[in-house]
Amino acid sequence: MHLNLPEKRYYSIGELAKAFDVNASLIRFWDKEFDILKPKKNAKGNRMFTPEDVKNLQLIYHLVKERGFTLDGAKTHLKEGQKKTLDKFEIISKLEGIKAQLQQIKEGL
Repeated sequence: MHLNLPEKRYYSIGELAKAFDVNASLIRFWDKEFDILKPKKNAKGNRMFTPEDVKNLQLIYHLVKERGFTLDGAKTHLKEGQKKTLDKFEIISKLEGIKAQLQQIKEGL
C-alpha cells in the first residue's frame, strides 16, 4: 500500500485516517491494541504519529486488512518475527512504490 503523505515529523490522526481510508477511531483502537505504536500526545492530548509509527501502521493495516489476520494473530505475528516481518514489508512497500512510478511513466508515454 502506497500512502500519499508529505514528508513531516508528525502526522495527525486525521491525516493518517484519510491516507489509509479508514476511520480515525480504527487508528485509535489500533493504538490501544498494538504496543509497537507509540504516538506522542500534544498539550491537548491529540495523538501525533511519527514516520516510524506510520510504517508500523502500514504493517498492521497489511496484516489485518489485506492478509486477513485477526488482531490476536497480528499481535502474535509481530511479536514472533517482528524484525523479519518488518524487513519483508519494507521491501514489498518499496517495490510497490517503484511499480506505481513505472506505471505513471508508462501512462505518460
